[in-house]
Amino acid sequence: PMPDPDPAGDDARSGRFEQRVLGPGREPDPRFSLANERTFLAWIRTALTLLGGGVAIEAFAGPVLSPVARRGLALGLVCLGMVLAAVSCYRWVTLERAMRQDRPLPLNPIALALAAGVTLAAGLLAVSIATRG
Repeated sequence: PMPDPDPAGDDARSGRFEQRVLGPGREPDPRFSLANERTFLAWIRTALTLLGGGVAIEAFAGPVLSPVARRGLALGLVCLGMVLAAVSCYRWVTLERAMRQDRPLPLNPIALALAAGVTLAAGLLAVSIATRG
């Protein structure tokens, strides 16, 4: 663990922006903050993949899916990617605050929502392909 530069718990190296976003507390071990950042970037990559999947379905699935199924699936994936990108930022800040304040890390509802959304999209795609005769 890194020594606390300020006995009051506020990190003397942090600027006003960091204090506003992260709040009071001690600077966590850099390895934990960097791992949190890598996880955030993995969520962002997943969000970009969902966006790309939505664009690909809208652009290339014309002969395979009905127009309603194609639009619905593409829109669903794009919206899921958009929400995931926003929520992953919130998750990153929440984890960083918890580490700084020596609180337990909160559970991750993002994974459940993502799994449900992708499962729903895959189910819609499977039903659309199976019924497209």
